[in-house]
Amino acid sequence: MTRLYEKYVNEVAPALMSKFGYKSPMQIPKIEKIVINMGVAEAKENAKALEAAANDLAIITGQKPLITKARKSVANFKIREGMNLGCKVTLRKDKMYEFMDRLFNIALPRVRDFRGINPDSFDGRGNYAFGLKEQLIFPEIEYDKIDKIRGMDIIFVTTAKTDEEARELLTLMGAPYSHN
Repeated sequence: MTRLYEKYVNEVAPALMSKFGYKSPMQIPKIEKIVINMGVAEAKENAKALEAAANDLAIITGQKPLITKARKSVANFKIREGMNLGCKVTLRKDKMYEFMDRLFNIALPRVRDFRGINPDSFDGRGNYAFGLKEQLIFPEIEYDKIDKIRGMDIIFVTTAKTDEEARELLTLMGAPYSHN
């Protein structure tokens, strides 16, 4: 069991139960999965770029990424249906908590001029998404080994019914929100 999961079981779940007055422990929101997505625009000209991005994502998450393909053709962007355009990883259980711990406590504080993540980036159904501009904030990535700085989107999928419940869950889990 990871440190963050123990924190969820011992501190976060009881706090949420008392704050929102849940009748059953099954109503307590929890984090279902974390999806990390990298769109690689230059993959249409350079297949090596997608390989490098997938490799970076594998190093960061400890899991092999899935290559994502274009769903439909877009002539203006010179994209054909079925073209490889990015990669994504879905983390669950222990790997998810481990990644979350590293993201909140090691990676995000390394962002230059970091003031916290936006507390308003919820989708209305209790899921939270934000983007990172560079993969270098993760200590696993070696600066000399990367070919190009790439960003990524990180999505926290929760079982919370409302944004307020999800925000409280992530706050108690240690999400460094900015205070506007």
